[in-house]
Amino acid sequence: MNFPFYIARRYLVSKKSHNLINIISAISVVGVSIGTMALIIVLSVFNGFEKLVVSLFSSFDPDLIITVKDGKTFRTTDILEEGLRKIPGVLYLTEVIEENALLKYKDKQSIVTIKGVSEDFTLMTGVDTMINEGKFQLQEGTQDFAVLGYGVAGTLGTNLNDFLNPISVYVPKRTSSFSSGMENAFNIGSIFPSGYFSIQQEYDVKYVILPLRFVKKLLEYDRELTGIELGLKKNVDINLIQQQVQALVGDRFFVKNRYQQQEFLFGIMKTEKWVIFMILTFILIIATFNMTGSLSMLILDKKKDIAILQGLGAGKPLIRRIFLFEGMMISFTGAFSGLLLGAIVCWLQLQYGLIKLGSPESTFVVSSYPVNMQWPDFIYVCLTVLTIGFLASWYTVFNMRKIDTVIIHEE
Repeated sequence: MNFPFYIARRYLVSKKSHNLINIISAISVVGVSIGTMALIIVLSVFNGFEKLVVSLFSSFDPDLIITVKDGKTFRTTDILEEGLRKIPGVLYLTEVIEENALLKYKDKQSIVTIKGVSEDFTLMTGVDTMINEGKFQLQEGTQDFAVLGYGVAGTLGTNLNDFLNPISVYVPKRTSSFSSGMENAFNIGSIFPSGYFSIQQEYDVKYVILPLRFVKKLLEYDRELTGIELGLKKNVDINLIQQQVQALVGDRFFVKNRYQQQEFLFGIMKTEKWVIFMILTFILIIATFNMTGSLSMLILDKKKDIAILQGLGAGKPLIRRIFLFEGMMISFTGAFSGLLLGAIVCWLQLQYGLIKLGSPESTFVVSSYPVNMQWPDFIYVCLTVLTIGFLASWYTVFNMRKIDTVIIHEE
């Protein structure tokens, strides 16, 4: 066994001449352990919220979406849809038209974004799992229906059982101007709602989902689209398929995955996560001051041992390594126990939801704080704690003059 390590291990577990040193050493381990546990818990909670947000947006956002770089619309002849369907891993293809429109129900109005979708959308989307009233139905024979965001429905005050008053959809005509009169400036379509979805406030107050044929007729479109959405098979390499789709459609089009569609939101979440990580790391650095004090007092306590070791031929580098190992063992013990405790707390939260989100009457999508433990976080935290522990130990050992006053001869 390595001699400095052996001596350091004995110093860690042995009783000191002053009980205060034992107490400070224990406080050092506990401080590092609590700081490590806090890092793991906070990072896991952030991961949980990110996973929750992804699951919410995945109910509406496709795996991949193709949009034109210049302009707003493109024609279906500009993209080889059959070629897209033949790419391995592509399961569904939905043609999409998005446009702003004015909705009117009785005496209430609202500006929304109408989203016309083709038949594959019903198979590809997860919106049908987010219906909180009515059902997800866009067509029945020749009859068209609308699925409204819950916020839109609340603004308009619509009623799913009202079969006498349809929702009126107003969009500007492509060939008319407002100077010809308000009545002639808009195309107007009437449609009944079939259900309301609730995903996320940004979507609930903005979107209305309509059949593609209804929107095409309303906008006087023939082959024009604003996007093509792709649904992929599970457990496929999304980045590889994205590259294949981009190569097929060319440089005229953007091909974005789910994270790129919400790049700003996920960028903020990542930034918040690592800012909190840095703040807790600074707190952990403060906690290591206890370890500095523990090592300093241990050096003073072991003056006689240091003198004996020096008399047996041990030089300053060897003695310093002993106390450096001592500090690293304190850091490792605190790191290991903190990681273990953090994992246990996260598991308990995951299984039993100990810490709730809001009141029991809250309508939030989850009742307790979401948790998602990821192995990279454990590795990052462990390396961070050990690095801080090493630097604190190194600084203490290599700057303590007490060793110099005890050692008579240098190597």
